[in-house]
Amino acid sequence: MASAPTSKYNSHSLENESIKRTSRDGVNREIGEALPRLPGETRITDKEVIYICPFNGPIKGRVYITNYRLYLRSLETDSALILDVPLGVISRIEKMGGATSRGENSYGLDITCKDMRNLRFALKQEGHSRRDMFEILTRYAFPLAHSLPIFAFLNEEKFDVDGWMVYNPVEEYRRQGLPNHHWRITFINKCYELCDTYPALLVVPYRASDDDLRRVATFRSRNRIPVLSWIHPENKTVIMRCSQPLVGMSGKRNKDDEKYLDVIRETNRQINKLTIYDARPNVNAVANKATGGGYESDDAYHNAELFFLDIHNIHVMRESLKKVKDIVYPNVEESHWLSSLESTHWLEHIKLVLTGAIQVADRVSSGKSSVVVHCSDGWDRTAQLTSLAMLMLDSYYRSIEGFEILVQKEWISFGHKFASRIGHGDKNHADADRSPIFLQFVDCVWQMSKQFPTAFEFNERFLIIILDHLYSCRFGTFLYNCESAREKQKVTERTVSLWSLINSNKDKFKNPFYTKEINRVLYPVASMRHLELWVNYYIRWNPRIKQQQPNPVEQRYMELLALRDEYIKRLEELQLANSPKLSDPSTSPSSPSQMMPHVQTHF
Repeated sequence: MASAPTSKYNSHSLENESIKRTSRDGVNREIGEALPRLPGETRITDKEVIYICPFNGPIKGRVYITNYRLYLRSLETDSALILDVPLGVISRIEKMGGATSRGENSYGLDITCKDMRNLRFALKQEGHSRRDMFEILTRYAFPLAHSLPIFAFLNEEKFDVDGWMVYNPVEEYRRQGLPNHHWRITFINKCYELCDTYPALLVVPYRASDDDLRRVATFRSRNRIPVLSWIHPENKTVIMRCSQPLVGMSGKRNKDDEKYLDVIRETNRQINKLTIYDARPNVNAVANKATGGGYESDDAYHNAELFFLDIHNIHVMRESLKKVKDIVYPNVEESHWLSSLESTHWLEHIKLVLTGAIQVADRVSSGKSSVVVHCSDGWDRTAQLTSLAMLMLDSYYRSIEGFEILVQKEWISFGHKFASRIGHGDKNHADADRSPIFLQFVDCVWQMSKQFPTAFEFNERFLIIILDHLYSCRFGTFLYNCESAREKQKVTERTVSLWSLINSNKDKFKNPFYTKEINRVLYPVASMRHLELWVNYYIRWNPRIKQQQPNPVEQRYMELLALRDEYIKRLEELQLANSPKLSDPSTSPSSPSQMMPHVQTHF
């Protein structure tokens, strides 16, 4: 592919720029010299506008539109404002006012974004001056509606690391000690014939044949049979994931499904019962019978016990996040803040998701029983519960690459419907399938990182950059609904992975307080008293919310680490300089670590 002309910004400096801008109203107060462009990014048009800043009032500027971003630079001498917004972030574009509208700045465009902010631009009323800007923005923000490619397929960035190589399912299962004499890897789904929303490679009980799996699939919604997500390294209990059984109003039974769940239980001779966690509220699960779904009844599944976790559906979560946006953007209602936050129920939903994951993790960690997790279709709440429980149980997933593998495995390969939930390149902002399920998961991870500040290798910036590129369409990582669709579109060949960007510059995303621990189970406190709104994400666009970037404690700690490294280096130099004078090498310390055995930092 021919390389598009680029500015002096390379991909890393661009990322610096985008991270700087995330701390305020999407603005970077440092003036660059030119419109930044990625390789493959082309400039479409530019126009003089008035940006109606909700915090500082109208600002005259020039807006540039490329096939990737909207970029505004202030033209006022007393304002150095820069606004840099990937077009993938845009949810809705509306015309504001008409040709006869009165009042200053009443004619222009209103832009609703997916990342908790809105943008408003005023233009001159004469000569339909907004028409071309509206049409160009609509065309490139919603490329699927105009038969255009998503920008990820045009992006020609090159990185030192290939992020597509991060996740190899065989290697990840091998890390878990699989296959073994109780569990096998099956390729029954290699052409996505058993289940078109599952990955090609699945782990199932050794005693279940492929024909058994086919029969079980007929009784599970979307053919999403129970398959293994994680096995405990010591007690060998497992976390399984699937969709609801197709019980229906008549209370249908399926002997193959009942036998299959019993086979899962029998892979561990120490347990008498299999625990099934249905993520839904009981009333919703019962209502699902009317549409052919349902849950596992006691009389059909004798050796299983069922618990409902009361986590609400995608529509409830969508409305809850809308309420959060209402109270944080553009203004934060200080006088009624706590009651306003409570009325959104957002933290209540976070609490229920965390509580459910804690129950799953505790059941497996204690060795009481193996666990089967499902909701309705097994790609929203199920993914939240399995991935959070695995994060609590397995310290590997708390490393940077381990977390990337967790997301690739439990979310991307197992068919969380990213395209439907986020609406990449799609103009239908009112689509009932849109929902912030993955954002909610990342929020839960952030809550855990606040309660266990030394347990995670990654920092807050890592989580925010994942969410920013969940929407941006710069990378192929989150495109499409399932593995079969990505394979059909050759996503790994034709796009760049987000993990390429992150893993090429890991230091930027590392938590300096991280202490590597093996086999430590994390049980976060999921009470409302211990949960808080993630201000640095949800309210980051408001310059009046004073944020200390970077964190002063973290900054000082980094300085101390740098100072320690400098002293160790000087010790090495002194040691080398004095080595000829040392008569007896056997009695001399051979390394700075031996010379300074007690050098450590206490936190």
